[in-house]
Amino acid sequence: MMALVVKVVLSYLLGSVVGSLLLGRLRGVDIRKTGSGNAGATNALRSQGWAFALGVATIDVGKGALAAGVISRLSMFGADPVAFSPAAVGVACGLAAAVGHCFPLWHGFRGGKGAGTLFGAIVALFPWLALGVFAVWVLSLVLSGYVGLSTVLAGVSFAVFIAATPLRGDAVLVALATVAAVLLVYMHRANLARLRAGTEPRFERVRVLARLFSRT
Repeated sequence: MMALVVKVVLSYLLGSVVGSLLLGRLRGVDIRKTGSGNAGATNALRSQGWAFALGVATIDVGKGALAAGVISRLSMFGADPVAFSPAAVGVACGLAAAVGHCFPLWHGFRGGKGAGTLFGAIVALFPWLALGVFAVWVLSLVLSGYVGLSTVLAGVSFAVFIAATPLRGDAVLVALATVAAVLLVYMHRANLARLRAGTEPRFERVRVLARLFSRT
């Protein structure tokens, strides 16, 4: 159990390295003081451009993949049996990295919303599920234009996919996937509130399907 605790802590510390804040320091800008004030890739794109946002996404997705795919598999403390499956340990580490991204130790506990980091963990652990999660995100985005809503739906779809496959037999894994979905809902609560109020901004240029349907 001690090995699991160490892996989760290491994953949290890695997650606390937030791409937009790290690259922002090199550029001399605190992204939390620009645009929407969020330290994620979407605000990076809107306020700093494509190149900056691509670097941010690479770091944030990469650390999720590293936590889930590498840190979770480290051998330490000799024989340290854990009653959890490797997949559950991987999701636990990926989730810890996402929590670090949302509440980063190195940046005053003010980070992003964790979606990219969680997606990186899903890619490392379940590449076949990652395709489904990504498809849900893309479909929702091109239909609605709402990034926050699409991200929440994608996160919920991950938990649904886990529960709908043979992986549902792993109760710990199902619980962790559900917690990951809840984390995304919580971190996007302001987006959902603006959506209800009709004030959530849209990416109109990506609403390809919506425009096509409106013409038929």
